[in-house]
Amino acid sequence: METSSICGLCLGRLKYQIKNAKNRAADGTGRAFSGRVLLESYFTCDPDEIVDILEIYHVTDRTLEGVMETLAELSCSASVLTRESLHFDFNEDGHLGLYLSLT
Repeated sequence: METSSICGLCLGRLKYQIKNAKNRAADGTGRAFSGRVLLESYFTCDPDEIVDILEIYHVTDRTLEGVMETLAELSCSASVLTRESLHFDFNEDGHLGLYLSLT
């Protein structure tokens, strides 16, 4: 199993989560759900906690906006490495999550 990671994201775990999300999203007719699927939730919106959880210590601007810019770069890199569309966003409770976009 692949054990490499990018910041605090384990690529092997992400690929496993993506595979499971796609399987769950497909209905019995073989058509896939279209939308976004939550892969990971970090149960916080605090920028310092996000930096620690995802090990993005290189972030100099530790405001929410600065952290979100870094997360956009991180999700872009993870998308390239997994060949899937990944992005960080907040759920309805205000907690950060990593989402897979399905089309």
